[in-house]
Order: sequence, then structure tokens, then C-alpha cells
Amino acid sequence: MRTIRLFVAALSILLLPSFSLAAGGEELPGWWLAPGGGIAWPPEELGIKDTAPTFGGILGFKLSPTWALEARGNFATGDFDLPGTGSRDLLHGEGNLTWFLTKGAFKPYLTAGAGAINVSGVDASAGTKFAWNGGTGFHIGLSNSVALRLEGRVVSYKVPVGGPTTEEYKYQPEAFAGLSFGFGGKPRDDDKDGVPTKLDKCPGTPLGARVDVNGCPVDGDGDGVPDGIDQCEGTPKGATADAKGCPSDSDGDGVFDGLDQCASTPAGAKVDSKGCPMDSDNDGVLDGLDQCENTPSGCTVNTNGCPSDADQDGVCDGNDKCPDTPASARVDKSGCPIEVSQKETELLDTGMIRLQDVNFDTGKATIKPESEKVLDEVGNILARWPELRIEIGGHTDARGSDAQNQKLSDARAKAVLDYLLNKFPELKPEQFSSKGYGETQPIGTNTSQLGMARNRRVEFKVMNTEVLKREKEKRSFVPKQ
Repeated sequence: MRTIRLFVAALSILLLPSFSLAAGGEELPGWWLAPGGGIAWPPEELGIKDTAPTFGGILGFKLSPTWALEARGNFATGDFDLPGTGSRDLLHGEGNLTWFLTKGAFKPYLTAGAGAINVSGVDASAGTKFAWNGGTGFHIGLSNSVALRLEGRVVSYKVPVGGPTTEEYKYQPEAFAGLSFGFGGKPRDDDKDGVPTKLDKCPGTPLGARVDVNGCPVDGDGDGVPDGIDQCEGTPKGATADAKGCPSDSDGDGVFDGLDQCASTPAGAKVDSKGCPMDSDNDGVLDGLDQCENTPSGCTVNTNGCPSDADQDGVCDGNDKCPDTPASARVDKSGCPIEVSQKETELLDTGMIRLQDVNFDTGKATIKPESEKVLDEVGNILARWPELRIEIGGHTDARGSDAQNQKLSDARAKAVLDYLLNKFPELKPEQFSSKGYGETQPIGTNTSQLGMARNRRVEFKVMNTEVLKREKEKRSFVPKQ
């Protein structure tokens, strides 16, 4: 018990300074050599005074970040209790498995193993004996390759007791201190970014972040979250990102916060590249929410963006200048009742408008100014019937040659068509054609002035009569006011 108390006291004195030493490298080197010395308390049966100085060292090999295989050797010399009787040498070596409990610069550890001890002398205690050991200690890093080793352990082996033939295992406490020199280990890297601490210009880099050669985090998309941690790389510049580096879109319009110049866009509304809602038809209901896009300008709409039409005349409220039109009345583009002319009635009843008062210069296709009024009336009628396909036919009397009359009628029909298309841009050119018939389709005699006047005519003929039939079934007339 006396020797154990001395051992504990000595170990405490040796270990106290370890708590104030500066931290060195955290990683174990690949292998290390730790020469040093200490004190041993041999068993009383060997006849040695209480203590014996020891010299030796540790040769270690790293097996994993926390496990190592260590070979240990110690030599001790102790004087016998009786003065002048000489001394006894103790030489022992073991192979130990050592477990470092932490990965920091300050590493407590446990160690245990087995080997042999040679005791010098000529008595029954001398010889080589099997020995086992176990202990604990501290590995205190001073730099990347140098550490202080402080250790206390107990070596146990057989010694004679009560006579030369009787042996028992006795304990030999030992305290050891030495400097460990490491080789092949990794340099200290406090933030684990792969750049040694002494070269790292950005210490404290978050774990997992990619760094440049200086140890500074790389942020490819500039969102404030380093690459490697960023779960949404390629975030557009200026977008607001969360802790994972993913851009947020608070109003769900597809434009990220930070880039969205119109936050709080209603759900479902279409937006432009700046995140601002669009209203293509300017009816006050946003695109995407507007169930009736392309509403005419000026129309009154409901909450769905659809125009209202109180009198059901086809002209929306807001643009309807005659809002109380009877349900049966046809209206113009202003919503006011249309006064049906004789020529429009003729078109609907017969499929044709025949004009005999369109005058041209003699022998030419130039329309005389006094004929423009009647052509304007026909143009207005045709504009109200955009589904009809119309052929404009030119006819002449029998004066002159057949070839000349055919050519002249072609030119006059074409002149009438050109006049209407120029005067009424709402007319679609693809709905119209022109053709000259010359003198081939007379409706009167060519032997009298009256007959020849009837034959000189322009006809507007409906070519898609099935559409005309459908329109006639729908039409209703409004009495003249």
C-alpha cells in the first residue's frame, strides 16, 4: 500500500502541468517515437529500495484515428536495501494496444498489453519472466509533430515469495514522462477544410464547405452559402436564399425573393420577369386570374374579368352607347340598333346586291366621284357580314368587241374591289374576289338605251350561301326611327 500511495502521488505531480500546456496537432501522426524516463516501484520481494529510476521509450504506430499499437521498453536500476550489497537491473519490454479517448490536442488514453521482464542477479528472483501491464495517461499536443506523454501504469510479473520455489504475481507501478516525436501525420487543421491551420486565411470555415487554396469558402452563386453546403447551387444573383442556399419565393409567382419587385402577387396571377403581375387587356383583372382575356378596352367586367352585357346585344357594358337595346334588335359596334337598308335586305333575300349606278370614265376603269356614295353604302353593309365570301362581278353592254368588253369588265370589277378594301380596312381581302363577265350575261336588250344601261352593272354575289342561310334565320329588323 505504501508503494501504491507513492505512485499515485508521483503521477498526480507529473500530470498536473498538462492542463495548462498549449494545444498542438489534433491528428495522430502515422508513427511516433517517445523517449523518456520516470520512476518505478519494484516489488519488495526483489530487495530493492522503494524506487528505481527508469529510462526507455515508446514506439507507436497508428491503426485508426483513436487506436494505436505501441512497443514499450524500460530499463531500471535499483540499489538493494542493505548498504554495500550492490544493485539489481530490471529490463522489460511489452507490446500494447492503446486507445486514445478523444481526437483533440489533449488526448487521455488507456493502454494494456503483455511482454517480458528480465531481473538481474544470482538469486531465485533473477531471470526472465512473463509480464503484463495496464495503465492510463495523457497525450498533450505541443505542435503538429511534438507531444508530451505522461503516463502511469502497473507491470505485473512473478517473484519468489516465502522461498525460492514459490512465486506469485506482484505489481510494479511505474510513472513515465517523455516527448513524443511524430512522423508522417497530417498537419493541424482546426476547421477540417483540408488546409493546414497555419496556412488557413479563413479559420472557422463551416464543416463541409468547399474552400480555395487559402482555406476560404467558395460561393459560386454568391448567395452567402458556401459551395458544398449549398443544396441549391446556381441560385440567380440577387435572390434571397435560406440557410441551405435555396432561393425563396414567398408569393409563389416563380420569381425569387430579392429579384421580385412586386412581392405579395396574388396566387395564380401571371407575372413578368420582375415578378410583377400583368393585365394584358387592362380590365383590372390580372392575367392568370382573368377568365376572359382580351376583353375589349373600356368594357365593364366582373371579378373573373369577364365583360357584362346587360341588354345582351353583344356589345359589352361600358362600351354600349345604347344600353337598353331590345333583345331582338341588331346593333352596330356601339351597341345601338342598326337601320336595315334596302340593299342589305336585297343581299340577305337574294344573295346579291346589284348596282347599276356605278359610273366609270368612258372606256376606262376609273370610278367617277358621284359613284362613291353608293359604294360606301355597300361597304358598310359588307363590314357587318364578315363571314360572307363575296365575288364582285363586272358587266358591260354589247357595244365594242367581245375581247375589249371582257378586259374592261375585269378592270372595273377590280377597281371596285380596290376601292372598298382601301376605304374599309376592316374588310378582309381573303373574303373577296373580282371577276369580269363582259357582255356574256345580259339582263336586258342591247338594242335600246334602257336595256344597255341595265346591262352595265356591278354585282356583289354571295359565294358561301350556306352561311347566308344561317344568318337569314337569325336576323331581325329594326324599324326606322
